[in-house]
Amino acid sequence: MSSTTRPASDESERPAKRTKVSSEEKDAETVIQPAKDEEDEEEEFEEEISQEPTEARASDLYLDTINRAILDFDFEKVCSVSLTNINIYGCLVCGKYFQGRGRNSYAYSHSIHEDHHVFINLQTAQVYVLPDGYPVSDPSLDDISFVLAPSFTPSSIANLSSPTHLTKPSYDLANKVYLPGYVGLNNIKRNDHMNVIIHSLLHIPPLRNYLLLSNFRGKESELLKRFAGLAKKLWNPRLFKSQVSPHEFLQEVNRASAGKFRLEQQGDPVEFLGWLLNRLHKDTGGTKRQNSSIIFTTFQGQLRVENQQVLLRSDAGENEKPRFDIARDITSTVSPYLFLAVDLPPPPLFQDSVEKNIIPQVSIHSVLAKYDGRTTQESAGQLRRYKCQRLPPYIILHFKRFTKNAFVEEKNPTIVNFPLRGLDFRDYVDAPPSNESTVYDLIANVTHESVAGTTRDKENTVWKAHLRAAGGGGENEKWFMIQDLIVEEARKEMIFLGETVLQIWERRPNEPRGSTGAMGMDIDK
Repeated sequence: MSSTTRPASDESERPAKRTKVSSEEKDAETVIQPAKDEEDEEEEFEEEISQEPTEARASDLYLDTINRAILDFDFEKVCSVSLTNINIYGCLVCGKYFQGRGRNSYAYSHSIHEDHHVFINLQTAQVYVLPDGYPVSDPSLDDISFVLAPSFTPSSIANLSSPTHLTKPSYDLANKVYLPGYVGLNNIKRNDHMNVIIHSLLHIPPLRNYLLLSNFRGKESELLKRFAGLAKKLWNPRLFKSQVSPHEFLQEVNRASAGKFRLEQQGDPVEFLGWLLNRLHKDTGGTKRQNSSIIFTTFQGQLRVENQQVLLRSDAGENEKPRFDIARDITSTVSPYLFLAVDLPPPPLFQDSVEKNIIPQVSIHSVLAKYDGRTTQESAGQLRRYKCQRLPPYIILHFKRFTKNAFVEEKNPTIVNFPLRGLDFRDYVDAPPSNESTVYDLIANVTHESVAGTTRDKENTVWKAHLRAAGGGGENEKWFMIQDLIVEEARKEMIFLGETVLQIWERRPNEPRGSTGAMGMDIDK
């Protein structure tokens, strides 16, 4: 399709002539200002072009030189020469990024020296032919624009959590089949512990839908914008390749966390989850009030904590064991939480030759007894009892599998037995509202494996995420195991065999959902 630019008849028509540039591009140029000298040069060049009537022929568009197979919009949008992120264009022939498109710009120079002529503005998705500088509008470019910036509507995301979604696979450019949402994430260096958290959060329907329907173009944080962009790519039904790189998002994580979470360093997924949830809460306008953000509405509950002081008696003899009294006064506080920490029983210290290969097992109800309001935990000279006051729509459980002493970090290998569906939290909450269900179904399960070592810092450590692909139970329900770029359908009976570190449980969807709490923390972490 050709594009024609009409000259102005007199000076009074110049403002009308300038409106040939799309309003979307104008907005982007208002927000992202290039360097002053480059901006002047680019405006001068656009003015010069607009004064000459040119009609682009089909052969002038160079659309047949576009190489979709090498296009990759997952990485940070910075100029490959100047490393700036201002006014960036992507070459649709070789895939490289360059700043600007004026006569003194790197994109202009690249178009002349390399004979590459089709460029896309990575902010506005407008395509231009350089060095001529005229815009191109052609339906054949729509797939590139959609991969660069996928968009969703309420109707397009209505069935993402239903069995219907399983019947609509997609195909990439290599004709490889994939299921949107269940695609691999690159392990760029050692970011697999963050990949499992990204997958788990982006499969929680309320948070997923909020991000997919978002249109952040204002003062929102860069972290929130990039997380929403990653969500849209992960669920994109029109990918060029059936995998996604989280590089752009994780680079911003590194900056926002002041280097605490880095691509090249293995870390704790639970620690990353706590940081990310609280940061997203703040970036979505959340306050200490309940339901003040999508994070609080989805994940927050309230917990009652009872404390009794343990006192050392002074009447013990010199050679007698210390005597203790328990104070009668009980103090009770109510604290909000984003996820609950669950303690595992210690494994046997000694095992004979027959028992050394036996891995201890425990039921999930026995470890959840910590929150029944009766089981006592001793901590820092106090006896504590816990019970939930309110359950959120989605409960996050953290199984405390790793402990540190003065020398090393040790992992508890105890296997937790749990149902995939129908876990009742009734015994762990005080007087739940009659219109709220206390029955939850598992939606995400994160496990840790290590071949030789027992810590998370070894190169052979492996993090995996098991994700429920469709609700409803029975034969229609499928689970997928995702480990970086590996995506496989998981057998349900195999999910229980992993060393679970994190789980997310979803309240039964056919039941009314309650409100959530106020401030986020990992209780008793």
